[in-house]
Amino acid sequence: MTKKEAEKRIQELRKQINYHNYRYYVLDDPVISDEEYDRLFKELIELEKRFPEFKSPESPTQRVGAPPRKEFTPFTHKEEMFSLQDARNEDEIIEFARRVKRFLNLPESLDIEYTAEPKIDGLSTEIVYEKGIFKGAGTRGDGVTGEDVTLNVKTIKTVPLYLIEDDYPVPARIDIRGEVYMNRKDFEELNKNRLINGESVFANPRNAAAGSLRQLDPNITASRKLDFFAWGVGYYEGIEFKTQWDVLLALKAWGFKVNPFIKLCKNIDEVIEYYREFEKKRDKLPYDIDGIVIKVNSFEFQKKLGRTIRAPRWAIAGKYPAPEVTTRIKEVIFQVGRTGIITPVAIFDPTPVGGVVVQRATLHNFDELRKMDVKSGDWVYLRRAGEVIPEVVKVIKEKRKGDEKSVVPPSKCPVCEGDVFKEGAYLKCINLSCPAKLKGAIRHFAGKRAMDIDGLGAKLIEQLVDKGLVKDLADVYYLKRHQWAALERMADKSAENIINALERSKNTTLARFLYALGIPLVGEHGAKLLAKHFGSLERLYSATAGELLKIEGIGPEMAESMVKFFREEHNKKVIQKLLDAGIKFEEVKVSKENPFYGKTFVFTGALKNFTREEAQRIVEDFGGRAAGSVSNKVNYLVVGEDPGSKLQKALKLGIKRVDEEEFIKMIEEAKKLK
Repeated sequence: MTKKEAEKRIQELRKQINYHNYRYYVLDDPVISDEEYDRLFKELIELEKRFPEFKSPESPTQRVGAPPRKEFTPFTHKEEMFSLQDARNEDEIIEFARRVKRFLNLPESLDIEYTAEPKIDGLSTEIVYEKGIFKGAGTRGDGVTGEDVTLNVKTIKTVPLYLIEDDYPVPARIDIRGEVYMNRKDFEELNKNRLINGESVFANPRNAAAGSLRQLDPNITASRKLDFFAWGVGYYEGIEFKTQWDVLLALKAWGFKVNPFIKLCKNIDEVIEYYREFEKKRDKLPYDIDGIVIKVNSFEFQKKLGRTIRAPRWAIAGKYPAPEVTTRIKEVIFQVGRTGIITPVAIFDPTPVGGVVVQRATLHNFDELRKMDVKSGDWVYLRRAGEVIPEVVKVIKEKRKGDEKSVVPPSKCPVCEGDVFKEGAYLKCINLSCPAKLKGAIRHFAGKRAMDIDGLGAKLIEQLVDKGLVKDLADVYYLKRHQWAALERMADKSAENIINALERSKNTTLARFLYALGIPLVGEHGAKLLAKHFGSLERLYSATAGELLKIEGIGPEMAESMVKFFREEHNKKVIQKLLDAGIKFEEVKVSKENPFYGKTFVFTGALKNFTREEAQRIVEDFGGRAAGSVSNKVNYLVVGEDPGSKLQKALKLGIKRVDEEEFIKMIEEAKKLK
């Protein structure tokens, strides 16, 4: 692979992984299997190792998960929560143990203690206790910032509101970590009731637990039977631990529910026995597991082993393969998602797999369909992907009779018959007003980093589209007050607030407008490049692919996407309709003398006057760059309340630190120079 080919593939992988992180962590609605995600992630890791010149702080290998939902208050972890590396079989678990010994410079013959526990398929959560009293709780999120779910977690009966002071003293502060989950029996009861009430059902217990914990109304969470297993600690003060086993004993003593099957293993051989044992037991447990978690017991060893950017070196997840069955594909249909991605879906007779009866399975994308050579009428292996959604794993070609039919990718959108566009491995509908993607397009358009229409959230958008009040992006600016007020959970005051927010959004920049349109392959950075180079929509309309390619940072795929987008007559009409509604572009002038220009900023801790996203956008608006992690390339660390581990790293590297008051002064100075 050449450098140019590697760079292109790395960018493709990052886009795909970031999209799937969003589907999995933010929407609780994954569209690919855990196995496929892991393949993409491993490929990216390997390419970044082989071509280190293309490493970037923005790469998904440098972070965990995805940002929190905007509906929730951010929850900052005092110590970062990491995901675990996966081991897919016994050999990879044994190799993990060898790596541990090599890193610690210990002889191969020496035994190391490990803790082993079932890997609950739930939602990782952190709960803060101060002087033994429950103070707050948050989801893992991106590892640094999650979603504040304090009121919801308080409804879980297995979470103590006060720590029991018995064999272990209650520390001044301790952040307890564990898994929020739902038992299979309670999951089945929940889905049964949802069907009776005409509601959609959850795909699996993990999905149900995540959806229940992340309710805006804690009363809904309280009505669901959630449970909590504590498995570790984050930040703590006023107590010391020598081993992970000590932590588990303390958690039990303080009143937490700890998994009764956790075992202290004397060596890796006992871990392997445990791994085999629970692969046989998994179906008999009252909850779903997808593997076991293995941790080096000694905290002294854990400290020496440290971590990579993404995961600790002292722990690993030993995963189990998903159960597989065979079935026959009756037909392949094309499903259009909210972002316009057209997914081939296999339809078959009701088939039990992994404890659930299913009638359809994802074929991921047309590249994957071609690689597997799937045809209508084929017999295939089917499995529940990561125990979330079913997927076709392999075609049984030996069973072919000759009457199977090849699957031809659509040349037009199957919903609106608009043009389609190839983006990496995905086929997408390019029509802004395609009903299947309109809801997602409006959510993106209204987002903070796009048109910033405060109050126009997912539930309102659902109503607008379902009731036929909006047919394209521009329609939201033409609705009357009485139409807004007539929507569910709306009234005159709420309608007035939305109308005011829409009016405010009309004064924007060309870059933000271009990004808001959701042009395939054009992200925030690309939109800024286009706005800076062309300066007006009129010039963009007539731009050729050759002109676009002359701009540094614009590649062939983005250029092709831009040309195709602006040639679509319907898109032009929607844009004109938006301009007729009163959208105007402010001229952005940034002085190179301002304190942000050309500088890289990182944020840690909670800010009083800004959300993290708002602060990062301010930096970028003044010509700076907002990074997610601390490195030698960072110029400033902005320190808020309860800063995390970034502060210690910045101190070691000698990076300049500013508090929120100093940050505000920098903004005021930049405004004077703008």
